[in-house]
This record gives sequence, structure tokens and C-alpha cells, in this order.
Amino acid sequence: MQKFILSTASAALAAVGVLSALAAAPVSAAQIYPVDQARFMTNAKFDFKIELDKKADRKNVVVEINGADYKKVLKGSEIWVPEEIDSEGSALIMRDVEIKKPGKYTVVVKSPEGEMRADWDLYSTPKKAAAKNVIILLADGLSVGHRTAARILSKGVKNGMYQAPLAMDNMPHMALLGTSSVDTIAADSANTASAYMTGHKSSVNALGVYADRTKASQDDPRQETIAELLRRKTGKAIGVVSDAEIEDATPASVVAHTRRRSDKADIVGMFYEVRPEVILGGGSAYFLPQGTPGSKRKDSTNYLELFQKDGYKFVSDRTELLAAVDGKAPQKLLGLFHTGNMDGWIDRHQWKGNTVKKFPNQPDLTDAFDAAVKVLGQNKEGFFLMLEAGLVDKFSHPLDWTRSVGDTIAFDKVVERAQKYVDEHPDTLLIVTGDHTHSISVAGTVDDNKPGKDMREKVGVYADAGYPNYVDADKDGFPDDFAPSKRLAVFFGAHPDYYETYRAYPDKTFNPAVKNEKGEYVADETYKSVEGGHFVEGNLPRNESQGVHTVDDLVVTARGPKSEEIKGFMNSTEIFRVMAEALALGH
Repeated sequence: MQKFILSTASAALAAVGVLSALAAAPVSAAQIYPVDQARFMTNAKFDFKIELDKKADRKNVVVEINGADYKKVLKGSEIWVPEEIDSEGSALIMRDVEIKKPGKYTVVVKSPEGEMRADWDLYSTPKKAAAKNVIILLADGLSVGHRTAARILSKGVKNGMYQAPLAMDNMPHMALLGTSSVDTIAADSANTASAYMTGHKSSVNALGVYADRTKASQDDPRQETIAELLRRKTGKAIGVVSDAEIEDATPASVVAHTRRRSDKADIVGMFYEVRPEVILGGGSAYFLPQGTPGSKRKDSTNYLELFQKDGYKFVSDRTELLAAVDGKAPQKLLGLFHTGNMDGWIDRHQWKGNTVKKFPNQPDLTDAFDAAVKVLGQNKEGFFLMLEAGLVDKFSHPLDWTRSVGDTIAFDKVVERAQKYVDEHPDTLLIVTGDHTHSISVAGTVDDNKPGKDMREKVGVYADAGYPNYVDADKDGFPDDFAPSKRLAVFFGAHPDYYETYRAYPDKTFNPAVKNEKGEYVADETYKSVEGGHFVEGNLPRNESQGVHTVDDLVVTARGPKSEEIKGFMNSTEIFRVMAEALALGH
């Protein structure tokens, strides 16, 4: 696990999500990390931290775990901070500790201010691995509405019967996942993905850490990620694939420790510390040194050069990617296909003549998956692969459901490939889910052939909805036209002001709102004159420019060794437990 630098700057800020507080202070920054009710794995390293409200003398602070001095349970060097800068309180920190025995643990802190406590539940794993490989596929923002719309567009419905399930539907084990975080019920991709990769909850924008009261983003109490565990305990290969920036929240969760997901230049360094054998995605701008065209770094570090010196085969487009794995694959593969997020499936596949002018030869996620498993599968010890379809979320935020569903279908094509891989390699655990949801729902259909110009009156619900007229003549699973004359009526429940047009836009992504002179977001008048459309008042605060994540449960499906543990309702941290048990990481 990476070492730490103690921050010299901290804020007099109440720690979010306080679950226990000093008796003398009803509103308090006092906290124990890991937090109360944390359930995590034995032998996985973490940082132990106690934050006190006020300046204290160390000799007057007693810390016990299960009634004994805490140092009998946690081994390591203690750091005592008499007064954290910009804070009135003291702190006790112990880095890189682990607990080897499973069971219930109660941490009690006694000081002149009073007493606080946190209860932990530690689980172990079998000593023998049930799976050789683990593949987790995440479609960022994947909601039931996305799945439903994708199934209709990709498979079709007749007489009330879907003509086929999606590949993600066709798995033997299923559960609902709760995604709330330490500080809020409404989480973001950083802490939700981090829960999968560490087994700990976190806070909004935080990756692999508990967000403490300090201002510095990389000194917070850390949680060992699954990639770090695999490096420390096994010889397995590691792969991280995304169609977003590879430094973005979900792919970064495999390796990163920061309470600020925007630390993208530093996250590249964290990738370099772990060095997954496969890294494929966008975000090349953060690999290039300052001064290089397109670079977003503020220093001279050339990570692209460093990775290549370390033996990575570098590819920058689809042709190079396919060539790299044609025949004997390299042992290490780095593919960066865009300076930022990659372009969506609809745009890259020239819907209605639209073409991507910059980086026109980007690979599909299916290409990336095939390349990743070919490289990783060479490792006799097995592998761990996390693949993200990040653009499902990127298009849901601006309420562009058409593009979002197009990328949902593209994600399902990856699931189909993964299912075939598991057929051939039954010692592989496959998990498919999202990291949070969006408020997307299919209400019926929109029929352009209905009389009149008012598009709202062309919406059909109940019996009047009938069936849309999407056509897939080439049987590739994608509609030949994403905007036929009778299409789905899809709406978002959490949104800013915008103009509803009931149409899809082939030329560019829909944009709901723009900032006015008061700094508030108002409906983008680009769409005001679209025939038959109308203004829709937002239901979010006026400082929100787009749709937001929702607290609705996720659906998770699975197959392979230990997949039977995916059942009922689960907290998101339990996905880590299932993967860790399958790989026997907790002993």
C-alpha cells in the first residue's frame, strides 16, 4: 500500500457523515476512521485515525479496541498531531495497519471532552480461491430505465414479449444494490466505485479514502484497493478499461487514493505505482508532460514515456489495438484513444452521416474487452479486469437518452463477449452492474404521424402507446435509425430547466441548460424554436446545469464461482466481499 504524507493544512470543518460524537459536543468534527458500522476484510490494510474536537494532551486520551489498548490490535507507528493546522482539534493517526482475526470490534476513545465509539465487523475469506479470474463490468449510471430502453431498441417486443433478453439479463444470480455513501444518500461515481474496489464506504468525490477534515486531498485515511491487494498477495494480472478518461472516477477507483477525484494528473501517477498490465481508455492529456500539445499536466513528467520504458506496448487507435493482439499479445498494454472522454457509439458509427472528426478511429468497448482478456489471459495465475462503459452516464447528465441508450446497447455487447469468455473459462467470476443510477424512465412512445404540431399530444401512453417502429435490418443489435417516426418517449425525473422537444439530435449531444447573467442555469434557448416543443421547469436547484444521479437501487447480475452470493438486497461494499472471497484475499 502506498505511503502517506501528513498534511500541514487542515480545515475547521465538521466531518461529513459523523456517526458518533463526543458527549460534550452535540455538533462535532470528532470522528473515528474507519467509521462506525464499517464492515471490512481481515488482512486488508487501512489507516486508523481519530479526530478530536479540541486540542488535547496525548496522555489524557485513551484508545481501546475491545477493552484493550488499541496497539494490541493494530500494529504500527502512531502519529500524534497536537493541533491540526486550521483546526482546533488534535488527531491520532496510524498508517498501513491490518487486523488478522475476523469478528466484532468496538473502538472506544476517551478524552476530557467525553467518549466516542465505533463498531466494526471484520470478515475473513476462504483460504482456497474459488475463481481464477474476476471480471467486473460497470456501466456508469446504469438504471432500470436504461436496460428497458436498450432491450426494446436492441431486441424488440412483439405481443408483449421481448424477442430476446439482453446479455446482462441472461445471468443466473441477481440482486439490488444500495449506493449511499458516508456523507449522503445521493452519491457520485467516485465513492460508489470505490466501495466495490475497497469494501469501504466513502464520501462524494473520494477514492480509496475516508474524507477527513483536512484540506489536503491526498492525506486522508486510506483503504487498500483490490489492485493493491492483488499486487501484495498474488501474482495475478490486473486490467482497467474505460471509454471515459482513464483517470475518471470509476477506472481510478481501482488504484487511487484521494478525496478529490479531479486530481487526475496525480491519479496517473497512482496508476504507475500499481501498473496494471492493461490500461485502455481516454485521457491521454494527463499522461503528457507540460508543454506538449493537449497536455493537462502542470509538471514535466512524461508518463507515456515511463510506461513504455517499463515494457508497455502503446497503441493510440483501433487499428493499432487490433494489430497489437493479432497473434502473440504483449505482456503489458497501454491504449489511450482520446485526450479526454472517448466519443459515444452513435457518434462514432456515423448516425445520419455524422462523423467524429478528432480521433476518428477509436475502438469499440468490445475491441477493448477482447484485447484486454487476450493480454491478461496469458498470466497463469489469473487476472482481475474492471471495464467501465462511462458514457452511459456522460450522456444521461445532459438528458440525451438516445446516446445514453446507444452506449447501453454497446455495453451489453461487451457483456455478451464476457459471457462467452466465462463459457470457455468457467473458473471466472463475472459481475455486471453500474455504480449509481439516473432518473430515466420509459413512459410510452412518441408518434410523429399523429395530427397537429404539439409534440406533447403525440405522446402515447397505456393502450395509445402501441409499439415503436425501430428497425434493425442488419441484425447487429443496434437500430438502423435511432429516431424513427414512432420512437420511445423517455423522460428524466431530476433535471434543470430545459426545452422538451421529444426528438433525438444526430448532430450533437443535447444541452439542457446554460448559465445566465445571475449565474443561474436556465433552459438553453437553442431549442426554444423547435416546432412542437415546450419549456419544462426544472425541479433541481438553479445551480445545477444537468440531470443528477439518483438514489434508486442498482441491479447487479452475476455468474461463475461465488456468484450465488449475489442475492436479495446488498450494500455496495458487499461486491468487494464477493470478489475477495472468490479470490481468497482475506487470509
